[in-house]
Amino acid sequence: MPDSREWTLDGHAGRLVARTWSSGEEPSHVVLLAHGYGEHVGRYEHVAAALVANGAAAYGVDHVGHGKSEGERVLIADFERVVDDLHQVDLRARAEHPGAPVVLIGHSMGGLIAARYAQWYGDSLAALVLSGPLVGAWEPLGQLLALPELPDVPLDSTTLSRDPEVGKAYENDPLVWHGPFKRPMLEAIQAGLAAIEQGPSLGSLPLLWAHGEDDQLVPLAGSRRGIERLRGERFVERIYPEARHEIFNEINQDEVLADVTAFVDEALEQPRS
Repeated sequence: MPDSREWTLDGHAGRLVARTWSSGEEPSHVVLLAHGYGEHVGRYEHVAAALVANGAAAYGVDHVGHGKSEGERVLIADFERVVDDLHQVDLRARAEHPGAPVVLIGHSMGGLIAARYAQWYGDSLAALVLSGPLVGAWEPLGQLLALPELPDVPLDSTTLSRDPEVGKAYENDPLVWHGPFKRPMLEAIQAGLAAIEQGPSLGSLPLLWAHGEDDQLVPLAGSRRGIERLRGERFVERIYPEARHEIFNEINQDEVLADVTAFVDEALEQPRS
């Protein structure tokens, strides 16, 4: 496993805990990781290990209200400010590895954050990877916001992966949120999806969209609408048959991670003009 170290930064709403993974040697590139709703970057150790083995230094941060970071649990009021937080991590990575190209990977809600980040800072990125991204149309959103009171029902861990051990680990992780959605969070997601819809396409930024065919949390069809809005000149699509939401934790995770690193390699070999 790569070296892993935690550090802190001042985010828009309190202290954030970030993590860096590295081999100890100067990397060929940097990868920023944006995690999903209710989880934390500590669940991405194996992802970071694959990226570091491919020559990267990886950086991630627990978003406000998530994991070890400060803030009311799973309450993000404005995703634009979370983009600001991620930009601080990006600047730190660039300062530690001057001149290294930067790749951004976002999963689920982290895909929303990464997509919005790319709309703001895409000219500074070498490539973007969106895994099961919360972009486009998310059908449960309207249904939940229409309810007078949100149900106190935790996420069904069986929807994460076909590997039952993934669900068990998720349920037993004290840093994972196991409670209900909060209305301000849903309203922020609604605003974030609208902002991405209105924002620019990614132009020449290479984009890999990877999604589980049997993703019940962020259904494939809804995300496709957002991807069609975002995709630019260099676009790769990978849909994994029967895979559920967390494709990095699926039974074919080695295939998924190999596809990601191959995409990154190709993007770095053919830099944007």
